[in-house]
Amino acid sequence: MTTVAPGSDVRRHELAEFLRSRRERITPEQVGLVRGPRRRTPGLRREEVAHLSSVGVTWYTWLEQARDIQVSAQVLDAVARALMLDVSEREHLFALAGSLDPAPPAFCPSVTPAVRAMLDQLGHIPACVQNSRYDILAYNAAYGRLLGDLDATPPEDRNCMWLAFTDPQWREAVVDLPSTHRLMAARFRAAMAEHLLEPAWTTLLARLEAASAEFRAVWARHEVAGGPIAKSKYIRNAHVGMLHLEHTNLWLGPSTGPRLVTYVPLDPQTRERLESLEQLAKSADASEPAEVAGTGSVVPA
Repeated sequence: MTTVAPGSDVRRHELAEFLRSRRERITPEQVGLVRGPRRRTPGLRREEVAHLSSVGVTWYTWLEQARDIQVSAQVLDAVARALMLDVSEREHLFALAGSLDPAPPAFCPSVTPAVRAMLDQLGHIPACVQNSRYDILAYNAAYGRLLGDLDATPPEDRNCMWLAFTDPQWREAVVDLPSTHRLMAARFRAAMAEHLLEPAWTTLLARLEAASAEFRAVWARHEVAGGPIAKSKYIRNAHVGMLHLEHTNLWLGPSTGPRLVTYVPLDPQTRERLESLEQLAKSADASEPAEVAGTGSVVPA
């Protein structure tokens, strides 16, 4: 008969093994300690990690023994620094401990040439790259004219939350604006839980609250939403008319990182109208001076 350990037991043992393996790979010299002639332990001793982390030796020993003890995020942060964990190892540590990292690494997602090429290859299918804050990091010609004119939008305003609540063109294009507002605000609140003290997030929130009574009302509901987004929607395009589209997100990294957002036509008429929209957007770009054309296609993260 095989007994399956509860999930919490498995995680504690995985955490213990992970800490032990990281401790054993660090030499005393790497952390400014003297090796000494009688050292038998590969890497650091438990008491040395405890000292470097400013935690009790007994407590750290229990942690490596997979004891059922409470572990604070602040202590895990100190242990991660003492063990010189890299970004992936640190993320793994907090995941095993079931704790939220109090000082997550500041990712700065960039749009690589390969992603840029993929956006262009999608042709008449509107597509962009967004981060979890709804900043539009890059977009193709069709997306640039889907809801408004992104090339004419200041870079600091290329954010779907900001445009949906404040830009007249975007607001006119979105069919069923109230439900869209509620869903976007709920997803924004859920994503912001990991970024409560980050200036980019708090600044955007303050801008929205100052500029939009609609946003203030929706935000006060304290609704949250998460999970994958794949839904059909209608968009009223100012140039080619009503579009019936499938909205899909494809993450380019961790689920809280950048994502590829696409709008695939759901009927032949929409496909024809998107093809016309793409040609219109490309013609508009071609008519601009060379040093100006396309400057809105990529936005620094």
